[in-house]
Amino acid sequence: MKFHIIMLLTLIGSTIRYQQSYAQKNEEDSLYIREVEEHQYPAKVLHAEPLYIDLIRDLGARKGEKEWNVGLGLNDRYSRDEYIALVEYEWAPINRLGLEVELPFTIYPSTPRLEGSRGSRLNGLKVAGQYSFLVSEKWKTTMAIGYLHELELPVFADYGKGKFLKGNIYNPFFIAAKRWGGNFHSLLYTGPVIHHDFASGSVHTVYQANTSFHYMIPKTKNFIGIEFNKEFNQTEFNMTIRPQMRVSVADNLIVGIVTGIPVDRTDERLSTFLRLIYEPGHRIRH
Repeated sequence: MKFHIIMLLTLIGSTIRYQQSYAQKNEEDSLYIREVEEHQYPAKVLHAEPLYIDLIRDLGARKGEKEWNVGLGLNDRYSRDEYIALVEYEWAPINRLGLEVELPFTIYPSTPRLEGSRGSRLNGLKVAGQYSFLVSEKWKTTMAIGYLHELELPVFADYGKGKFLKGNIYNPFFIAAKRWGGNFHSLLYTGPVIHHDFASGSVHTVYQANTSFHYMIPKTKNFIGIEFNKEFNQTEFNMTIRPQMRVSVADNLIVGIVTGIPVDRTDERLSTFLRLIYEPGHRIRH
């Protein structure tokens, strides 16, 4: 009997502490949202940022903002597993302008060298910029233009064979985002992706039209949502559906979880992706 009373008191105490912690977290998140939109200059609208096709800093970025991202993923390619990883740093040197440097990797642990150029490698060096040219608090809308450039690198097995650079990828893009009411968000990210191969001199272009829809949990930075990542050219169309969720585990640390469901499964089955987002020096000012 005494044991059960102790367990009951422990459970009651844990529940009270959880409620206090939850109430404190909600208060901090609410303060964060109000700070983003009301207490700083210039104007900035809070938008839910997709987790797979990541933006170059927040839309309407303010000078001094910065962020580290680490991503880990697994793609099921039928005959092999493909692991992906990335490390990126984003910062805003001036208001409305975001810059990014990223190192993306593709790893095949059981097959160090595949046919063609599909071996394990550091895919390249990505640099990008994004400028928010329209921020409307009245319409809860932000629009931006940007450019991403990637220097493609060969597979690890070709290092030291005089093949340092494989090609270039040019990707100008346009972004439009809108918040509907207080918690529903939509976003469009679109533009051509131009692949230039140095060895053959060939140029291949595909077009991206990535749309996303999210519901942000009231008074928090957490959300659930979905991305539709679409690529097409004159002869092909591919789309991957990516349900996702974002959870804030600390004031400056967020975890994003994504599942990929390809519409055409001839080359790929399900995929998963995890993104860790860290904002150094981020503090809520009371």
